[in-house]
Amino acid sequence: MKFDIAIIGSGPGGYVAAIRASQLGKKVAIIEKESLGGVCLNWGCIPTKALLKSAQVFDYINHAESYGITVKDAKHDFDGMVQRSRGVADNMSKGIAFLMKKNKITVINGHGKLVAKGKIEVDNGETVEADHIILATGARSRKLPTVPQDGKHIIGYREAMVLDKQPKEMIIVGSGAIGMEFAYFYSTIGTKVTVVEYMPRILPVEDEDVSKAMMMNYKKKGLEILTDSSVEKVSVSGGVCSVEIKTKKGMETRTCDVVLSAAGVETNLENIGLEALGIKTEKGKVVVDDFYKTTADGVYAIGDIVPGPALAHVASAEGIICVEAISGENPEPLNYGNIPGCTYTHPEVASVGLTEEQAKEKGYELKVGKFPFSASGKASAGGHKDGFVKVIFDAKYGEWLGCHMMGEGVTDIIIEAVVARNLETTGHEILKSVHPHPTMSEAVMEAVAQAYGECIHL
Repeated sequence: MKFDIAIIGSGPGGYVAAIRASQLGKKVAIIEKESLGGVCLNWGCIPTKALLKSAQVFDYINHAESYGITVKDAKHDFDGMVQRSRGVADNMSKGIAFLMKKNKITVINGHGKLVAKGKIEVDNGETVEADHIILATGARSRKLPTVPQDGKHIIGYREAMVLDKQPKEMIIVGSGAIGMEFAYFYSTIGTKVTVVEYMPRILPVEDEDVSKAMMMNYKKKGLEILTDSSVEKVSVSGGVCSVEIKTKKGMETRTCDVVLSAAGVETNLENIGLEALGIKTEKGKVVVDDFYKTTADGVYAIGDIVPGPALAHVASAEGIICVEAISGENPEPLNYGNIPGCTYTHPEVASVGLTEEQAKEKGYELKVGKFPFSASGKASAGGHKDGFVKVIFDAKYGEWLGCHMMGEGVTDIIIEAVVARNLETTGHEILKSVHPHPTMSEAVMEAVAQAYGECIHL
């Protein structure tokens, strides 16, 4: 059991690193204690999107008359939605197993732990030796001390995907991407949802214009959102959750069937042997250099357990850079200032770069453009006029500082801004790039044009 590279964890960081290492001619092992694909494929990115799609289809059906179609007595099957989601996740995990076999990667089932330099003990009794070891153990739902999860009435995101029955009322703690995606899913299929957010606005990491617009959209859908609020205590009696909430107006108590804690994630650093090799951590993250070397020789760390956004695509990029550096390929360090973030609600949210507030704080003189989808032909034809594209440029040099979107399919078009920023593209170069009509992507061109006083359709 001797390898060039051994990886603990098979999420989007671990399995991508394994495949790239194999492509570079390395003998690779990957150690996974659960299912291949990690949280992302099995309990995160993929199955949640399957649930959200089911909710979106149900929403379409309920508003079919808007498209000139009559549908009577449409009903949803909660268990069927859950089973479809699990089926999608299972198929994706099987796909990763195929890729492991195709790339001649040894898969070892069990919990791996560092015990010495170049050595991992697996709880199935095996010992793995490797010249280089990559830690990609990921993260889990953060447990709040005031919201003690019991897995049935007080739950995290895993349980939220496989509930036995649909709750009539749900309180969601946290309004980040996880919280708002579940808020959309459950409210769309008829659950009364209340979101409690500690910060002054929902989706607090997004541009303020996006947060405000999403707040209005969700309230219009019937959700109750309590900002500047916190859950102080939850108790369960007779299957009913009693939730004490501190709001701007004072303390109040509400009841519901289920409380979902969606207040972010925490890293999986326990029992992986960091102490055995003296690997340094700070604020719950492993300290690494630009190429993911830890403070222990021959040990690397990627993904949610290192500083940076806890996103699947970030973990994958880090994994590739890490194994390329190990293999002497001289990769460039990852530019963390150009990482796109996506929230798969309806409408969707996508962003990259600085918010307007952040850009002002950095002292930039700005050119800001904003184009609403209500003025988009494709959005009108599709019946999805909510949202906009907002662009932020440095007025002096034309640098594209940030791009923020809310609307149908924006998670698929944010990449235009990501690539353009990577290529140091100016606003005028975007304007000279002909965008197809009618498409949602035209809104990017129109927003840039609006920033430079050249917008045609506003």
